[in-house]
Amino acid sequence: MLESKNVLVAVTGGIACYKVCGLVSALKKAGACVNVVMTAHACEFVAPLTFETLSGNPVACDMFAPKEHWEVEHVSLAKKADLVVIAPATANAIDKLAAGIADDMLTTTLLATKAKVLVCPAMNTAMYESEAVTQGIKTLKARGYEFFEPGTGLLACGDVGKGRMAEPEEIYARVLDILMPKRDFVGKTVLVTAGATREDIDGVRFISNYSSGKMGVEIAKAVKNRGGKVILVAGFVTAKIPAYIDEVISVASTRDMYDAVLGNLDKCDFVIKAAAPADYRVENVADDKIKDSSVTLRLVKNPDIAKAVGETKGNRKLVVFCAEKKELIRRAKAKLESKNADMVVANDVTKEGAGFDVDTNIATIILKDGRTRECELMIKACLAEIILDELIAL
Repeated sequence: MLESKNVLVAVTGGIACYKVCGLVSALKKAGACVNVVMTAHACEFVAPLTFETLSGNPVACDMFAPKEHWEVEHVSLAKKADLVVIAPATANAIDKLAAGIADDMLTTTLLATKAKVLVCPAMNTAMYESEAVTQGIKTLKARGYEFFEPGTGLLACGDVGKGRMAEPEEIYARVLDILMPKRDFVGKTVLVTAGATREDIDGVRFISNYSSGKMGVEIAKAVKNRGGKVILVAGFVTAKIPAYIDEVISVASTRDMYDAVLGNLDKCDFVIKAAAPADYRVENVADDKIKDSSVTLRLVKNPDIAKAVGETKGNRKLVVFCAEKKELIRRAKAKLESKNADMVVANDVTKEGAGFDVDTNIATIILKDGRTRECELMIKACLAEIILDELIAL
């Protein structure tokens, strides 16, 4: 979900440091590259090794620590970041940053960055309401820093009042809003199918096709990026399925996929049939490996998943894919009508860059109202965004 995004988490010395472990873990699981920079006081609350383990990257603490390779570390971290999250942000850190003081790794990095900065204060109520901190916050806001207001409750000092750092899940949600501003699938559930199904011939052989599942997985990732929930029904895929996908149902045969899709139809708002289920199966599957000198296989028709969804979808929207070598547009339009779909994504698999198991695609999107959209050669991640743009507008 956050692949290609770099988040720098700046940890200052407060008891809320322990909460930041959960934030770093969530960002890492979402695919972000996470770097952590800590003050010396922060290291007294949580060991740098904890954040190194959670982030998978070295933690920057000491301005003058020996380096394995030459690099001005605070500058490189500052340039790399797409977003900086200061959590917890102590009164000391806020006022030092407001005054332009850069006397450790954290403050020098913050002074050097041009990335957006999200500040999550955590301190005693009296400190938070003090004139110094109030003025520091005002100064930093004027410079473009964003503040995540602390909560009210029992503080570590025993007082009750405003000053509790926001919960990690709240900060994580705000990070997503900042880094993924298009959130038009929030509150929506999308069922996506991906990959190829396999139909057994005997104990060791099967019938299948060349589908890799890459298009379906890219669509699932795009839905998550835009705030939606995903149920991914996956056959055989070579594409890596991210850990952040809400629910992954692994299936083998077309009948397995049929049962999984129809069994989850009532949970979703949209169905995107990007998989390539086998149209036929072997009528009589051998229990053992066939060793005859010649073999005749009788094939029977598998259930039509898209048609079944189209007949029972109600107000849900259905997207189907059509991969052809001849008469692409005519066959795609016929499929759109016969499946009672709302959109068909048509692929001419004879074109270079539009075949199976590649990272790119070429498509013609045809909508139920007759409108079409030509999508020239592009990576599948970009095509996934276009498909969702058209889908959410239906």
